[in-house]
Amino acid sequence: MIEKTKIIIIDYMRGDEVLDIDKKDIEQYLSEVKNAVGNDRYRIDRNSNRQDNINLFLDYVIDEARTKDILLSLTVEDFSTILQNEHKGFEHEKLYVFGKDVTLLERNGTEEKTVSLYIKFNKLENCFVIVISFHEQKHPLTYYFR
Repeated sequence: MIEKTKIIIIDYMRGDEVLDIDKKDIEQYLSEVKNAVGNDRYRIDRNSNRQDNINLFLDYVIDEARTKDILLSLTVEDFSTILQNEHKGFEHEKLYVFGKDVTLLERNGTEEKTVSLYIKFNKLENCFVIVISFHEQKHPLTYYFR
């Protein structure tokens, strides 16, 4: 089996190269993110614009420690894509998207369930990580290094 080490995504509508990323780039980025998370230099957005994030904590038994463990367990194989930040004034920022299947206990039930998470974050220049999305996936993700 050939190991995938580099991906190039083309926007065929415009003919532009959208994403040219090497596996080592993701390993380096993840290392920096995990260092920040391990040193509690991160936050998970749970404001009114992030109801899906709030719902995860309402629907399942999950706390800050479990959340941190999930973030620290991310691997290159969990990588999905890089998005351009579309918020005015932050267009220069890149948002990294990962997916992770985790087992969580339903809050209003007795069953454990495998939950596919959508995790999107931004590592700022000062190495503080903002976890923008941490919720159930609405659509299956594509994993380029699997």
